[in-house]
Amino acid sequence: MEATSKLEHKVFPKDCRRSFGSLVFFCLLIITAPHRPAIAEETPVPGDALVTAAIAEPRVLIPILASDTASAGICGLLFNGLLKYDKDIRLAGDLAESWEVSEDGLEITFHLRKGVRWHDGEPFTSKDVAFTFQKLRDPSVRTPYSGDFMKVKELLTPDPLTVIVRYEQPFSPALSSWAMWIMPEHLLASEDLNDTDFSQRPVGTGPYRFKKWARGSQIDLTANPDYFEGQPFLSRYVSRIIPDATTIFLELQTLTVDASGLSPLQFTRQTQSEFFRKNYNKFRTPGFGYTYLGYNLRHELFEDLRVRQAIDCAVNKDEIVKMVLLGSGRVTTGPFVVDSWAYDDGVRPVPYDPEQAKRLLAEAGWKERDTDGVLMRGGKRFEFTILTNQGAQERLKTAELIQKDLGKIGIKVKIKVLEWSALLADFIDKRRFDAVLLGWSLGRDPDCYDIWHSSKTREGEFNFLGYANPEVDSLLEEARRVFGQEERARLYKKIHRLVYDDQPCLFLFAADSLEIVSSRFLGIEPAPIGIGHDLIRWWVPRDKQRYRTQEI
Repeated sequence: MEATSKLEHKVFPKDCRRSFGSLVFFCLLIITAPHRPAIAEETPVPGDALVTAAIAEPRVLIPILASDTASAGICGLLFNGLLKYDKDIRLAGDLAESWEVSEDGLEITFHLRKGVRWHDGEPFTSKDVAFTFQKLRDPSVRTPYSGDFMKVKELLTPDPLTVIVRYEQPFSPALSSWAMWIMPEHLLASEDLNDTDFSQRPVGTGPYRFKKWARGSQIDLTANPDYFEGQPFLSRYVSRIIPDATTIFLELQTLTVDASGLSPLQFTRQTQSEFFRKNYNKFRTPGFGYTYLGYNLRHELFEDLRVRQAIDCAVNKDEIVKMVLLGSGRVTTGPFVVDSWAYDDGVRPVPYDPEQAKRLLAEAGWKERDTDGVLMRGGKRFEFTILTNQGAQERLKTAELIQKDLGKIGIKVKIKVLEWSALLADFIDKRRFDAVLLGWSLGRDPDCYDIWHSSKTREGEFNFLGYANPEVDSLLEEARRVFGQEERARLYKKIHRLVYDDQPCLFLFAADSLEIVSSRFLGIEPAPIGIGHDLIRWWVPRDKQRYRTQEI
């Protein structure tokens, strides 16, 4: 999960390569053509800063604990994995310059790049990979990413530039799992990763170095002159933490923010003026995730499937897409990306039917009403609280529409908005919630074991709803042993049907990603993965550079 301008919560860091804080661009569709510089300005020059706006502050800058998009956005600039996704969404070398997979698929040999150094000057070696691997499997470390690495039989480091990974059995997400960011063994070997100040001084191998973190205000990064792919042209990267979408929009109007997400209203109506056309380029991209209302399945209100089905019938999801997203999204039935080969188009959302919802609730024993019209059972009212995050106006509006629809059938809903870090640490991780309105930003590979498998319910892990279905568990495990896309798709589509039938959450919509970037930035290369993939090649002509030595 996460919080960015569009706030997809809890994400997979291995798939957030080169995202930047509040900007996670997928499958780019250009709405406004990027500005083309004059011929004299075609040679990139160094300097200037990219100032982004993030609604949420990162929780932690320790790679294997970075489970939200705000954290992952910064970690993606500081750290590298052995592999990464390139602009065409294909796995490519990162810290590994090459690799071989054995014929039986049980062994991968990675050949690491020579001469890579950590930001403090220490050499990067295979020992760092082994250390990261050990910590990913350490049961005392609260990482949500251990599942992929429990499949490894052994990891060998025969020399400083070679890593050999052996598996007990075929594991289809094996290669993609090694896009996990690698941590420095020499700085963290004696640290408790759950309680270390490494977040205040993170050291990676990435294109940007950590400079400072003013809590509640901004994070400053500086270009890494020794980066193995070349020093970024932009000298600085600044993520300003502004937990209010309206304030961010005002900052755009004063040209004090270069890049941000936009609300549907801002994108479609409020950025059509000559000012915005002159100073910014807009991008609309299909979303790589979905928004949902998740139930605490240990809560007595949501134990009965008929209750969860009733809520599905009672909420008008088409109205939400129309009223909240202004049409820039689609109703989804989850749990995969709508355009993914794993998504089952045959699973249709139930129609809006308040009367059917009432019948289901009556079957579950919710027949009486109190003087306020709220349903009663055993002397208890049917009322619960939806938690969501501060600054996400679309989520708040969605919660209000859900509140309205459920009120019509006798369910009283309260809404509580919390600061992002507090929501995760004090409520999500501790399972102190009735229901949460959040989103999943999903990986390129459809493997969703960490979200839906019943074993992934420890503090800090992704199955915080407490979902458990033995058949889904078995299918998730089987899908990890199969390599053919056709067979994997068959298994995932069966998972899709089972999860939707179980209704562990109310699947709502897949929203388009709506972004804006200052037109002074050149070198932006649209690609299937988006535009953030090549941030180190972005640049600003000297006569348009805004930030040199002054503070931001």
